[in-house]
Amino acid sequence: MKRISLVVLLFCGLCAGAQDLHFTQYFNAPLLVNPANAGFNPDQDYRIGGNYRTQWASLTANPYKTMSVWGDVQLFNDRFENGWVGAGGALMKDVAGAGELSATKAYASIAYHQMVGFNSLVSLGFNAGYVTKQVNFAKLTFDNSWNGKFFDVLAPKGENFLTNRQDYFDLQAGLNYAIFPSDNAYLNAGFSALHINRPKESFFATSQEKTTVSPRYTLFLNGVFKLDDRWILSPNVYVSKMATAWEYVAGGQANYNLSGDGATQLIGGLSYRVGDAVAPVIGFQLNEYKFTFNYDATMSALRSYNGTRGAFEVSLVKTGLFSEGKAIKCNIPSFN
Repeated sequence: MKRISLVVLLFCGLCAGAQDLHFTQYFNAPLLVNPANAGFNPDQDYRIGGNYRTQWASLTANPYKTMSVWGDVQLFNDRFENGWVGAGGALMKDVAGAGELSATKAYASIAYHQMVGFNSLVSLGFNAGYVTKQVNFAKLTFDNSWNGKFFDVLAPKGENFLTNRQDYFDLQAGLNYAIFPSDNAYLNAGFSALHINRPKESFFATSQEKTTVSPRYTLFLNGVFKLDDRWILSPNVYVSKMATAWEYVAGGQANYNLSGDGATQLIGGLSYRVGDAVAPVIGFQLNEYKFTFNYDATMSALRSYNGTRGAFEVSLVKTGLFSEGKAIKCNIPSFN
């Protein structure tokens, strides 16, 4: 097999057996984790968010950059006595490497949320997406281009490429269960499956070389516990599997009530991705706006090369109501 540039080899590895794009602050990108999260914000009518992550800038001049914007809304809250519909959309883009390898993903989500008894909620959601992946081969070098002294960009590449772009549809489904044992406690578990239609992708010419995108299964557990009028703790666990690759993240955050009425809060926390990185988290909430920053310090063997300098990530989320006096069917603990 001919050797091509590291970027393309990395791309093939991601398709065949590694994880999809992800955020350490997965809880601040809910529609990318589970479509049942669409509209899953019981005490608000809508949410709008944005995320940005850059990774491995210390190792390459062309680091990974991942960006997303998303939003969701509750619908028909006044038409269902014990439930509502959630709808949302998300746009995600990733670009990296000298060959400008990029993935652009657009998803539309729909979910239904139903109260069960007086203190629990079950949600079912689906989304459909469209994915485009591209690479600029003109900016890559290949073994056939080496003439003994330098890489000749005009020389034949010697690779069986058919296209520099792949497009396909993507389907995802998910479930959520939440329980509200008291006004000061909330527990939530969710499971989702991405790529359930098993799309195929390849830049090469023959159908035999097309790679099936493996389903990605994700499980998360979240909790929110109000300790008193000053402190709220939010532990979380996230597990994801795609082909043979596993990702385990555990951590938590604490919100401190600075203003006394919950309008101004200081956020701090820590996450650990097993075998990979430790990520301290800091943030600030002012009324309906929440800004959060984390830095992933590399703990794997890669730290010998990057000096633990892994990734940084920021998120901004705005929530809101369309009108005051909304009937709350289930309430997540808050300072209000």
